[in-house]
Amino acid sequence: MQTATQQEKPHLIDRMGIPRPLLWGFVGLLLFMIGDGVEAGYLAPYLEGQGQSSTRVALLFTIYGVAVSISSWLSGPLSDLWGPKKVMWAGLWIWGIFEVLFLLLGLQPNNYQMMMVAYTARGLGYPLFAYGFLVWIAAATPARQLGSAAGWFWFAFSGGLPTLGSLFASFAIPRIGEMGTFWSSLILVMAGGLVALLFTREPRGMQRLSPPDVTLKQAMFGSISIIWREPKTLVAGIVRTINTSSEYAFLVIMPGVFTKLVGFSLEQWLQLLSIVFLSNIIFNLLSGMMADKLGPRTVVAVGGGLGAAISVPLFYYVPLSFTHNFPIAAAMGVLYGASLASFVPLSGLMPQVCPREKAAALSILGLGAGASTWVGPAIVTWFEGWRGVEGVIWIFSGLYVVSALLTLMITVSPEARAQIRKDELSEAQADREAAMHAVGNQ
Repeated sequence: MQTATQQEKPHLIDRMGIPRPLLWGFVGLLLFMIGDGVEAGYLAPYLEGQGQSSTRVALLFTIYGVAVSISSWLSGPLSDLWGPKKVMWAGLWIWGIFEVLFLLLGLQPNNYQMMMVAYTARGLGYPLFAYGFLVWIAAATPARQLGSAAGWFWFAFSGGLPTLGSLFASFAIPRIGEMGTFWSSLILVMAGGLVALLFTREPRGMQRLSPPDVTLKQAMFGSISIIWREPKTLVAGIVRTINTSSEYAFLVIMPGVFTKLVGFSLEQWLQLLSIVFLSNIIFNLLSGMMADKLGPRTVVAVGGGLGAAISVPLFYYVPLSFTHNFPIAAAMGVLYGASLASFVPLSGLMPQVCPREKAAALSILGLGAGASTWVGPAIVTWFEGWRGVEGVIWIFSGLYVVSALLTLMITVSPEARAQIRKDELSEAQADREAAMHAVGNQ
């Protein structure tokens, strides 16, 4: 009986879309991103409370986002050359070292210049860890399972940043204080990183992915030249940039909207943020599974592009019309989080666009994801003074309509289609053989 149970569990994990050898990587990624997301909902209001202007805070987030975008792009070619696991180690130590410097030399003495230096350098850390793991997933996962595996990646990623991270902060701040909560994020990040790296032993991630004769220069150039060799990767990168740009903009402007205009406390805002991204992580899984059934382009264009174009204005206008009403604000936040999650199938689609250059294709997607961390705050910096928060809202709504149209230009390569069909036939044959074997045993 015990043996049968042990055999069923791994089978269930595979059926859920999680590659079994990478299970601990997903667990570690979730813990890592919880730690990274602890500050997401309250760093901006904390800095403003220390006397920093909203413009300086937006600039800090923008420069940090530039570092994130560079590191997100580097995760692809470096994983090709070193192997994803070494890239993840580098990201973990960069995050830890510069977080200590950020807290000791920047945040505690309220030194803006040191904040800028240390926070920007820390921005190189989490993309190497997270997107290095995404490359590992692409290298070790069958094509038929990529949509679900990508959904689980973004489940863990956004489950931490900012969902559970913000929820943790909302309970930790009243008990250990704001600075103590900042320090707790370091513990969570290091714990998650060590879990992922010490317990995950899948062999593909522990070796270089590119041929031995490929040099650093060739790998770097290949991860850029793919933009004009395969223009669909550039389109996907732009869509990915639009995807979460509003999220990072809202982390700058929405704390003020909800605490000053809607009438919520800081703890309520953090809890609202957690609800928004709880919705996001649930729909991360659902959108990945739906993409395996309906096709990734349909899910991204309709649920993501058009869905977000509608949900962004709702998330702003409806709570303002029903001030002090947490359930209504939460309902609008759920819609917003679900629409962002509908972009998840892009991560499964990219390796199918360029099946021979998965890491290079994903590096462009990583570049887009990283770019969103500075494009969002930059739009706030450039346009908030021109048309206020309301103008920023409608800019993002329009960008999501553009993303829906661009998604229709992204198509799967014939080679990938053939491989998916081959995998489906192999799986069907295995199921038939298992059924016949079960009948024979009876």
